[in-house]
Amino acid sequence: MVSRNGGFIVAPEAFRWAGLAICFIGCTLLLTGCLLISGEQTTIAQEGGTASILTTFVSAEGSDEYRLPALPANTEVQAIVMVTVESGDLQIALIQPDGSVSFVLAARPGTQVTRSGPLRSDAQGQIRYRITARNARNGEIQMFLLP
Repeated sequence: MVSRNGGFIVAPEAFRWAGLAICFIGCTLLLTGCLLISGEQTTIAQEGGTASILTTFVSAEGSDEYRLPALPANTEVQAIVMVTVESGDLQIALIQPDGSVSFVLAARPGTQVTRSGPLRSDAQGQIRYRITARNARNGEIQMFLLP
């Protein structure tokens, strides 16, 4: 609308829609970096300087980073990672304490994919990894950390 003196008049409905749009954008930004997993089961076994991690799930969507206290502090290990997914996309990235990516492994539906590489725990003995899933169904991630 335009007023008689040439200025714009804003209807209250416009403020309401603008508020809803801002709320929607804010919620979208909050959900980025979120991983929603249903039917997740994770098992961690540790013995000496070795560890094994097994995660299975029914469905997964999104992305998130994990930190697990799995090793003695500042320990270099060989990480062996296996991923499988029935359908959709599943990716795991192993992250060094300085934030660099050691390696990335992406699953192919119906096929187990394996990769290995060096990984170091941080000062608290934690290892870091990021899972990214897009419409992933019936997946499994196995990780072995060996001296």
